[in-house]
Amino acid sequence: NAEYMGTAMRARGAKVTDVAILVVAADDGVMPQTVEALNHAQAANVPIVVAVNKIDKEGASPDKIRGQLTEYGLIPEEYGGDTMFVDVSARNGTNIDELLEAVTLTADVLELTANPNKEARGVAIEAN
Repeated sequence: NAEYMGTAMRARGAKVTDVAILVVAADDGVMPQTVEALNHAQAANVPIVVAVNKIDKEGASPDKIRGQLTEYGLIPEEYGGDTMFVDVSARNGTNIDELLEAVTLTADVLELTANPNKEARGVAIEAN
């Protein structure tokens, strides 16, 4: 069943990653699959960087997303928490460098290292 496959992919993805980027649409808000992905990442003890996407769309409310995610334990740094949130527009390329910087800072704090002789890779667990 498709729902189970999505759940299995998100659970597996949380186990094979060092840093999770949780992408939430600023015009949609926190959806059930967002909560599921968040729960898997938290269960796997994976640090989370939140990308609030679609900030260029009418009705976008990044502050609403921040408020909704505090209910799940993701407290933005600007609210005194330890979760990095970056407002982005994938379509326009807005703040993508800042998102990459947030991931790099998270990796630095955790002292994550990579083999410089190998190609970097990333995995999209779910895309719509």
